[in-house]
Amino acid sequence: WRPNLLHKVVSVPPSSDKQFNPTGRPPTILPASRSTLHARYSTRDWHHANMVQLKGSEASRYSAGRLNADSMRLIQDKDQLTYRMQEDSRRNLGERISNIDFWRSELVYELECLLKATQDLETAKKRLECAADEMQGPLKVALECLYHREKRKGIDLVHDYVEKNLIKEVDVFKDCQEILTKLAQKISKQLGINRDAQHALEQDLSDKNSAHFIDEKCFNLRNTSDSINFYHGVEKADGTVSVPATWAKFSEDNIRCSQHARANSVKLREEAEVGLESTSEEMWNHFISTNLAFNNRIAEVADAKNKLQAQLAKILQEIFQTEDTIMLLERSIKAKEYPLKVAQTRLEGRTRRPNIELCRDAPQFQLVTEVYAIDDTLHTLKRRLQEAHDTLQMLILNKSKLEQEISVKANSFFIDKKCMDMRKVFPSTPRLIGY
Repeated sequence: WRPNLLHKVVSVPPSSDKQFNPTGRPPTILPASRSTLHARYSTRDWHHANMVQLKGSEASRYSAGRLNADSMRLIQDKDQLTYRMQEDSRRNLGERISNIDFWRSELVYELECLLKATQDLETAKKRLECAADEMQGPLKVALECLYHREKRKGIDLVHDYVEKNLIKEVDVFKDCQEILTKLAQKISKQLGINRDAQHALEQDLSDKNSAHFIDEKCFNLRNTSDSINFYHGVEKADGTVSVPATWAKFSEDNIRCSQHARANSVKLREEAEVGLESTSEEMWNHFISTNLAFNNRIAEVADAKNKLQAQLAKILQEIFQTEDTIMLLERSIKAKEYPLKVAQTRLEGRTRRPNIELCRDAPQFQLVTEVYAIDDTLHTLKRRLQEAHDTLQMLILNKSKLEQEISVKANSFFIDKKCMDMRKVFPSTPRLIGY
């Protein structure tokens, strides 16, 4: 609101000096302090403000008079109400303390039972872990046997009963280890559930101890106590999170959860006992079966090696005889060269007979026949010599193969014996079931 003025202040824009002025006179501009010489309110405004102030003061005085008249009656009523409310609160606090004592005793009993079940379950878990660790040794031996048997050579790299039993044994050990590991993991999860239930019981018990202490302290407070004080606004800050029904149900649920955890713990302990006994028996059976297969295979390899050595001795004897035959054939071929030279020389000399003397007579026929016969004999002997060389090479090849096979059998025999030496030690049954 601004008062109505008879004159208005002329405002000139900053750029007015650049505009065209047809009169040639400068514009009239009032000083800036001119506006402070005019009043801000009218007389009517002044009278209205005074009337509002008087009416407000009259209303306040009237309210104060009514308040003073009702105060005495209110004081008496509130004194009686305050006394009754204080007695009711004290009685309710006493009942609340009794309820807390009841649930405290229930929680203490359930917590003791849960701690005992958790301790037994931890013992079962340690047995499972010890049994699983104990299986690592036999499993490592079985794997090393498989790795050593991979060093067999040639035809001895056969998928025999020993290898089948070793593979099955490794699978059985791994399966048993996995069964025990899974049981241990299930027990670990159950131990986590037990710890959660234990934490809930302990937290609930701790809260009830604190609540019991606080409520007992509140129960013993009197109007003459030294520790009382004002806490303004505390009644408006409602920090409660439960009602009596949900409060009791909370402890009941904690106890029920703990009982369920104890039941699962007993079931898992029984499963652990059965698993330890069954896996121990199964591993022993496969260990014995694999050892029997090893013994049979070692006997087979030894028998095959002996037969191959006997055959090698016969091959060596045949090689010696074949080398003698080759030597005799070479001598015989060498001996036929001179008669052939004589016959061919005679025929060559008779070709120089003059004119009519070149007669195809009986000596000519005999010499030609002799040359052809000797040539045929040489071809026959050379073919036989080649056959003898081929036979010798075949015998030498067989000798090499037999020696190689004997070496392979000796290597396999050594490997299987080494594996049997590694398998002399196996964990006892008590150690396999975690003791």
